[in-house]
Amino acid sequence: MKKVLVLGGGFAGVQAAIELQKKNIFEVMLVSSRDYLYLYPISIWIPTGEKSFEDVKVPLARISDAFGFQLLIDDVVEIKSIDKKVICAGQTLDYDYLVIAIGADKMQHKGQENTLSICGKPEMSLTIKERMDSLIKKGSGKIAVGFGGNPKDKSAVRGGPAFELIFNIHNYLKKKKLRENFELTFFAPMVSPGERMGPKSLEMIDSLFRKYNIGKRFGKKIKSFESDGIVFEDDSKLESDLTLFIPASAGHSVLKNSDITLTEAGFIKIDKNCLVERTENVYAVGDIAALEGPEWKAKQGHIAEIMAKIAVYNITMSEKRVSNRKSYIGHLNILCIMDSGNGAAFVFRNDKRAFAIPMPWFGHWVKRGWGQYTQLTKKGIIPRIPGL
Repeated sequence: MKKVLVLGGGFAGVQAAIELQKKNIFEVMLVSSRDYLYLYPISIWIPTGEKSFEDVKVPLARISDAFGFQLLIDDVVEIKSIDKKVICAGQTLDYDYLVIAIGADKMQHKGQENTLSICGKPEMSLTIKERMDSLIKKGSGKIAVGFGGNPKDKSAVRGGPAFELIFNIHNYLKKKKLRENFELTFFAPMVSPGERMGPKSLEMIDSLFRKYNIGKRFGKKIKSFESDGIVFEDDSKLESDLTLFIPASAGHSVLKNSDITLTEAGFIKIDKNCLVERTENVYAVGDIAALEGPEWKAKQGHIAEIMAKIAVYNITMSEKRVSNRKSYIGHLNILCIMDSGNGAAFVFRNDKRAFAIPMPWFGHWVKRGWGQYTQLTKKGIIPRIPGL
């Protein structure tokens, strides 16, 4: 059997390993620096205590046992595509096909150590909870939540979790009967953060800001983060006792020492079939890859999984010497259940339409159900519903 290495234990890498193993014609190994799949979409509930850290983890060993692929916990150091080798901290691996799904690094801002991110290292979610608990014990405070952009790649943003986080914090404080003692502010360098989701979503978000009395600081670039707030390009300052910031994605540091073709922003150049430029057997999926497509395109977990399935299909066709290939571009869309802690909204956008459907109290439980469904399917306990 031909050997396929999958680098990365996130949504894209795990899905690629599962789909490859199902073909039963490859020797599949997943290489991950963590021994668990972290479900970032439901990590927004760790700071509010609705989920524990363990609730958001799925052990990779459990997934590999369920589906039969090999698992190696190690750090990827360098990729040598010409030699068909991957250098890890503990060993060097060879391959016939390679799927790169190691995610991305984050853009760095001056003073960023004064912030915490719900989309950063998983353990940071626990620090956010500790800081939240401390402010609640104090009984008052100023909390600023926001996200940044990457001018070299506008698709490399994570705005949705920031919106969800501040809405959940509002409702959490309300349950504690402390909301009137806290000042909540949302900040972003864009004039209209969330614009790529479509006009209906923007209207819905803006109405929630007004309803929840959440302040806004939009359209000003971030100059620096300080221990007590954010300084913007015009030297104005937003005071904050707790700053929660999601930086835009940037190219992964591993790629700097590798012979992979990159964009100006540092992401891997791929064609519409997820094949890395100037290679015949290397594919890149998820956040690590540079996306082509409409201006509103965004990198999301479900897009990463779609790309993984397409890469696996194209690897299989290549191995069978069949000319058929699939493209990821026609599958691009924005899809999410934007949770607020006491409800949610179903957000969707593609080339033909864009809409946001309010989902009152039951929307929150729909997203909780998605989290349970994802854990059960990844563990192989229940089959996955086609398309979900």
